[in-house]
Amino acid sequence: MKWPELLTLVRSRWQQLAPREQSLISFAALLLAVLVVWWVLVSPALRVVRQSDQQTQTLQARLQRMQSLQAQAQALQGRPVIGFDEAVRALERVTQDTLADTARLTLVGERASVTVQGSSADALSQWLTQARLNARAVPLEAQLQREDSDQGAVWRGTLVLDLPGR
Repeated sequence: MKWPELLTLVRSRWQQLAPREQSLISFAALLLAVLVVWWVLVSPALRVVRQSDQQTQTLQARLQRMQSLQAQAQALQGRPVIGFDEAVRALERVTQDTLADTARLTLVGERASVTVQGSSADALSQWLTQARLNARAVPLEAQLQREDSDQGAVWRGTLVLDLPGR
């Protein structure tokens, strides 16, 4: 059946219906159209609006983190370049000040190997931060193991750091 014939058939059936039936079918068609518009157009848009606040907060947090990292990178770039000997002295000083007798520093070429025995996590974290900032040492390898002791958790193992070139 073609469209003109189908349209003629629907019109003739429509005119055969009572006015009350016509108004009920019109109301049902209108309701169906409203539901389709809601599901297709309005509901997805509302979902996007509801999720936008959360996405905005997530993106703002990411932006702040990236800006913080950028500021750190710029601060590190602005620091004067130090030589190998100065880096070794700074690393020895920070190792003695932070890890004291729980660590042993060994130099091999342009790399430093630090062996720790019974160092706390806080001391190790502070030492690593200071080694990065003061000695410009870059961690290359870490083989650490956690051990429980009377003072709490302590760490033992080896860290290998790359120092600035000679």
